[in-house]
Amino acid sequence: MDVRSFQLSDYRPVTELLETVLSEECYELTMEAFARQLSWDSELVLVASRGDEIAGIIIGTIDDNKGYYYRIAVHPDYRRQGMGKLLIGSLRQRFEQRNVTKILITADEHNEPILSLYESLGYAATDFFRSFQKLSIVAG
Repeated sequence: MDVRSFQLSDYRPVTELLETVLSEECYELTMEAFARQLSWDSELVLVASRGDEIAGIIIGTIDDNKGYYYRIAVHPDYRRQGMGKLLIGSLRQRFEQRNVTKILITADEHNEPILSLYESLGYAATDFFRSFQKLSIVAG
């Protein structure tokens, strides 16, 4: 399993993954944030691949020296194999390399089901950033 920065050639498989995994509303919001983050800083969009297949993605951003985990998606065939934890850990390393002062998890209605994953990695409820704003507004 390999985790690396998003590349343009990943666009189609990533969008197919997001469309498969996310609800229609979540997909639309995520695609807006995904495009915006790519234009700002593509190094904070990571993909996990196994062979030639994109198995997961995590989208992060930095705003006001705070790192935010925005959205994570793992293909159903690769769940419960540590891929989510690997993506979260890899993005955390990027945040630490950039000396962010605080790392927060965007806790919107779409992320609620996976907050326990972050808790299993040592994040607490105080690390959850609850906002009704889109990433494009929060980090704009």
